[in-house]
Amino acid sequence: MTLRQKVRQLQQDKDNAFDMEQHRDSVPEEVSGAIDAALEKNELTKQVNVAIDGVCGGGKTTLAAALAARYDCNLFHMDDFYLRKEQRTPERYAQPGGNVDYERFKEEVLDHLADKGGFTYRPFDCGTMDLGAPRTVPCKRLNIIEGSYSCHPYFGDVYQVRFFTELPPEEQRRRILARNGEEKYKRFVNEWIPMENKYFEAYKIWDQCIRISTA
Repeated sequence: MTLRQKVRQLQQDKDNAFDMEQHRDSVPEEVSGAIDAALEKNELTKQVNVAIDGVCGGGKTTLAAALAARYDCNLFHMDDFYLRKEQRTPERYAQPGGNVDYERFKEEVLDHLADKGGFTYRPFDCGTMDLGAPRTVPCKRLNIIEGSYSCHPYFGDVYQVRFFTELPPEEQRRRILARNGEEKYKRFVNEWIPMENKYFEAYKIWDQCIRISTA
């Protein structure tokens, strides 16, 4: 590594450290309080699993990053479990909550959270549209699972805390446009948001969760 690269790396580390501090301070008290209570309630030998579900643009990933900066935890993203090509059938998309590989997420992640030696799973790679390189994670007492469909009933009663992020449609539109642009926004409106809403309504997801407004 050259001197210039070392300086750049040091600056990046400094910026990352600053971002981590910012994230730590951005956790709503309602969220940290619920997690702290769950950690206190459960014995030291028991795990606490937290789901962050909610609407597109609702701040699920931002909240999860804030929690990962604040707590010693594992963080898993439902976006790493997109459907593989052979799974993308009309029958699958017709299912409430069918727009995610919930079977693989349960088999590769949820079923192994308590493995003392850790475990390995393969996140979906949107670049190749196939499974990516294996990722190994250690066993930790706190696990954060973020993303739409994280509260899918297929998973059973695996969470000690569940959050549902929500915001008004106008703010949702503004955020998605700013983040993804006009063309992608059309896909959100025509495909992804209706599929999410069908899942939320079919299983009354918000009724199982602590509702967090991120407007």
